[in-house]
Amino acid sequence: MKILVPVKRVIDHNVKIRVKTDGSGVDLANVKMSMNPFDEIAVEEAIRLKEAGKADEVVVVSIGPAQAQDVLRTALAMGADRAILITVDGTVEPLTVAKLLKGVAENEQPGLVILGKQAIDDDANQTGQMLAALLGWSQATFASRIDLGADRAKVTREVDGGLQVIDVRLPAIMTADLRLNQPRYASLPNIMKAKKKPLEQKTPQDFGVTVEARLRVLRTEEPAVRQGGIKVANTAELFDKLKNEAGVI
Repeated sequence: MKILVPVKRVIDHNVKIRVKTDGSGVDLANVKMSMNPFDEIAVEEAIRLKEAGKADEVVVVSIGPAQAQDVLRTALAMGADRAILITVDGTVEPLTVAKLLKGVAENEQPGLVILGKQAIDDDANQTGQMLAALLGWSQATFASRIDLGADRAKVTREVDGGLQVIDVRLPAIMTADLRLNQPRYASLPNIMKAKKKPLEQKTPQDFGVTVEARLRVLRTEEPAVRQGGIKVANTAELFDKLKNEAGVI
């Protein structure tokens, strides 16, 4: 079985986000970029399935600028076999990403596609579901455990009420949740080996997809500064402030 893992290049989760002074977007100048954390979990799960003998090949794919090669090389250093980069400049919306991934899936014919449940930059949480709809495949979102069989898989999902176990038919689309696994660190020898692994470059035109914006960002603003708390003398004063100032009672 072949596993396809889409990954996205985003601002590193440890970096404090800065909004441009004109409110037109997030300032990306001289900012550290890295693989989306949920996609990193997806890569780790695919590699574990291969190590368990349940998959033969792990292919990673990214859609973005030429600099996105660095996240693909990270995935290759973790243990993926080869990579595909679809070069696109500018923002790519979830539906366009799903259409491009559909083209990749049709070419590669994977038995399973695992991707992060959402990207930490736009928090859209749409690509996996859209890809499943376009391909007509089964889907299992927010996966915290995957038990892969020959032609079916049992997936434990994290839902509001706790955990839900579902049985899906392969091929399928799965999105990784935070507790699916703990991604490994790439060793130095594997980082060096990753430089020799194949990385194929494509364009949206290769898949007959037009990259066009359907949404327009009107303004980007930083969250309001959190106000400091106050001490109250007793419960009566607390209820009075909750009722008359906070308006929550």
